[in-house]
Order: sequence, then C-alpha cells, then structure tokens
Amino acid sequence: MLQGLLSNLDRDRDRPLIRVQFTSFAVATVLLPLSGLLACLLTSLMYHYEESTYTHCQVSNYLPSISSAISREPEIYIWRSCVGLHSAPRYLVTVAYFNFYRGRFSARLPELLLSGLALVSSLAENTGLLLLTYVASTESYKIHKYSFVVFIGCSLLHMLITCRLWFVIKRHYVNPEEKTSFLWKARIFLFNISCCAAAAYFFRRHNKYCEAGVYTLFAAFEYLVVFSNMAFHMTAFWDFGSAQVMVATLPEDKRY
Repeated sequence: MLQGLLSNLDRDRDRPLIRVQFTSFAVATVLLPLSGLLACLLTSLMYHYEESTYTHCQVSNYLPSISSAISREPEIYIWRSCVGLHSAPRYLVTVAYFNFYRGRFSARLPELLLSGLALVSSLAENTGLLLLTYVASTESYKIHKYSFVVFIGCSLLHMLITCRLWFVIKRHYVNPEEKTSFLWKARIFLFNISCCAAAAYFFRRHNKYCEAGVYTLFAAFEYLVVFSNMAFHMTAFWDFGSAQVMVATLPEDKRY
C-alpha cells in the first residue's frame, strides 16, 4: 500500500542502511508506551502505593490514576523515556497515513479534506501526549490537565475520521485486509469512547460524592482508554503490512 515511508528514492539505486518490515516497526512503536505504562503502574503499586492512590476525598482507593502513576521517581523517567522514543515513529506513521489517503482519494474532495483533518488531529494527539508526559501533574496541574484534554479529544476525533475514511475504502475496494482493518478500527473506537464516558462518569461521581472505590473504577477505565488507543494504532499492522521502513544513502551522483 505504501510506496515509501521516508522518501521517494530510486529503489534500484538506493543504498539501504536500515530496512525494517512495517509490521515490526508498528509493534515496537506501540510496545514502548505499553511496556512503560505497565512498568510505572507496577512500580507505583509496589513502592508508592499510599501516595499514588491518595485522593483529596481520603477514601479507600486501590488503583492509581495514570497521572499519579507517572509523576514520581523512577516512574517519571521510565514513562518519559518510552514516550519520547516512540513519538518520532508516531509522527512518521501519521505522515505515512496522510500520503496513503492522498493516493486513494485523489479525486474525492470530501475525503481529501478529512485526510487533512486526520493529519492535524493525529499530530495534535501525539503532541498532547508529549506535553502531559513531560509536564507532570505535580509540576503544573493546569498544563497537564489541558494537555490531557487535547490528547483525549484529538484521539477521539482522529479515530472517528479514520473510521469514516476506512468505511469509504471498504465500500470501494475488496482487499480482505482492508475490510479486517476497518472492522477492528470501528470496534476499538466504540470501545474506547464507551470507556471514556465511563471514566468521566466515575471521575465526576468521585469528586461529587467521595465514595470509597469509585476512583478505582475511574482509574480502571482510564487504563482501558489508553490501552484501546494503543490497540487502534496497532491496526496499522493490516494497513501497511507489506511496506518497509528504509533509511538509505543517496548515490554519489545525487549528492549536492
């Protein structure tokens, strides 16, 4: 599907330094924040249980929120390292999707406009994630809060637009991988938005009534929101399964 992720080099004359299957590239990109988040959650529960599960209501709570789990040492360094390393590949994949959509929808103006909006929302989502990662809630709650809102809002918008674009692709093409990709994108999007609604409900209920265990339910659904977000991005496994990520040097006669 993708003719080149990094450049339009003449393939017969390229001098590849690195050549990686896109499937391996996608898995590694998602595994970085996934493993980092799991490591932070486990470390918080094992070594900072009381601090990470404390809330202003001072009621029983058994799970830390993600913001709490990534705001202490060494969790903060684990999370920042993993997200920082995965951010550049995420930006690369965003551009790859935009180029793919431009090729598919070159004669369809509404879908081309949606492709541009998908590009902007994906860039904003990744930037929001970087901001909320590198500005902890204990350092600047306001910046962390608004960065989280940008991340969640742009994530949902990007998922919605992507599902629409792949619905059009499914209607006009018969590639079984594309049909599978659309079905999983739609399922994960519905699951993600349901978990967002549940997390928002329990967060508001906790702040209003201070009931024991309610913040734990919020934290659990917050985890599911992030995990399903990662799963949505993993559907690139089907979209670019035959593509390769290649870093190459230009031949001598092309250097200036």
